[in-house]
Amino acid sequence: MLFWHVPAPNEALLISGSKRRTGDAQFRIVTGHGCWVMPVKQKASVLALSLREAEISEDCVTQQGIRIGVRAVAVFKVGDDQTSIANAARRFLDEQATMEELVGRIFAGHLRSIVGGLTVEQIIRERDRVAQEVKDGSHSEMEKLGIVVDALQIQEIADTSGYITNLAAPHAAAVASAARIAQAKADQEATEREQQAAALKAEYERDTAIKRAGFLAETEQSNARAAQAGPLSQARASQEVIEEQTALAQRQASLAAQRLEAEVRRPADAEAYRLRTLAEAQRDQVRFEADARAYSERAVAQARADANTALAGSLRDGNQELIAANRTIENLPALAKAAAEGLSGSRLTVLNGTDGINEIASGIVGEGLAILDSLKNGTTAPGSAPPLADGAGRLPQKVTNLKRDGAGPGSGSGSGSGSGSGSGSGSGSGSSSGSGSGSGSG
Repeated sequence: MLFWHVPAPNEALLISGSKRRTGDAQFRIVTGHGCWVMPVKQKASVLALSLREAEISEDCVTQQGIRIGVRAVAVFKVGDDQTSIANAARRFLDEQATMEELVGRIFAGHLRSIVGGLTVEQIIRERDRVAQEVKDGSHSEMEKLGIVVDALQIQEIADTSGYITNLAAPHAAAVASAARIAQAKADQEATEREQQAAALKAEYERDTAIKRAGFLAETEQSNARAAQAGPLSQARASQEVIEEQTALAQRQASLAAQRLEAEVRRPADAEAYRLRTLAEAQRDQVRFEADARAYSERAVAQARADANTALAGSLRDGNQELIAANRTIENLPALAKAAAEGLSGSRLTVLNGTDGINEIASGIVGEGLAILDSLKNGTTAPGSAPPLADGAGRLPQKVTNLKRDGAGPGSGSGSGSGSGSGSGSGSGSGSSSGSGSGSGSG
């Protein structure tokens, strides 16, 4: 519609020629809604309320007299209240394009004033303070212009004299030194870590190689064992066969040894024992015969000595009994010889050693003494002739008839037998006396 006007959200509609007014203004301000504008009678104008930007670049002198260049930017707009819109409309409605330049010059003046009261160090360290002081210093002017400053930012401080550079040199050197030190430390740490990484890598490679070698060795051992399994089994089987054959040979050798023991050695030992026993028996018989002869000879010699003594006494006293005894004693050697000859052909086995020999000899002597007693008895009969005096001085026939077997008129006999081993003896007597002894063994 031609008569209906609606301002944009960032615009203010100024209607002049109307009797209605906004405050002290001589025109009506419409924002946010539409209104009727009567043609010819009323006029509508638009004031932009959008954001604007003013760049500030100014050479300033600090409190120290050092010239620096300051570059800043200011962000502003026309205020939204009726007073600010009215003030801005009166000043910039037809010259809205010059608003940025005018605001920039105002801020530049306040900036020079603020920088002149500060040192370079303060300006560098306290930029926000500088910006706030510039805003505060220009607040009254901006309010009169109907402008609201949203932000003022100092972008750059240029040092045409090199003061800032020289001021920063020590710090820059220290920072550079610290940077170099830090870089060196970083390089050292990097080198150490690289070396550690290389060492770890080498260790890992070594462990890997060792494990790989171990696995390879195990694989080779397994393959070798698998390849040797057949020969080993065959060798074990052969070994078992050899062991069985060895055991069989040992059993056969043991059996042969037992057979040799039973068939050869024991019979040979028995035969050797038999021959040794026979030889010992023959040796003992020879020794016993020799001992018997020696004993007989000693007994005869003793009897002869006794007879000689008795003969000497009888000759001296005229004792006929002693003379007869002497004659008997003279014949004792013949008696002993006859008895010895009777024993020499006998097979005797003496079991009690020397005692047995003594017993045999004692038996022989006893027989002789028995004969002597008989002779004595014969000589003592009254009116009888001496029994030993046969006119030739010979022994009676009953004495001279003693045989090898020890038997005669009025003889005695003895025998003995044993099983395993044993002995026996016996004696007998008649008108004359005789004796015999013997022993047997089995």
